[in-house]
Amino acid sequence: MKYLCLVYSDERALEGFPDAECMACGDALRASGQMIAAEALQPVATATTLRVRDGKVSITDGPFAETKEQLAGFYLIEAADLDEALKIAAKIPPARVGSIEVRPIRQLAP
Repeated sequence: MKYLCLVYSDERALEGFPDAECMACGDALRASGQMIAAEALQPVATATTLRVRDGKVSITDGPFAETKEQLAGFYLIEAADLDEALKIAAKIPPARVGSIEVRPIRQLAP
């Protein structure tokens, strides 16, 4: 089953956080066959939020909501079940300074 591990952290906590740790984590997950994709995101100041209401497009600078922790990146993984996904997520380095939201991927119905 596929799970999305969303990495949240206060951006200041990630300043100076070694990219090499995240890359090593990704390499290990890839080698085990559990990694599908992973990416780090640019700072939240680069975000743009788009909404469509009543056929009208509205675009605003910044994230959807002001929060203490921002979405910093993601890992899309393959795991047998939630327990295994949580064990994998616990190894994601930014979990030490932020949080990892683990959510199963829902297959869209045709």
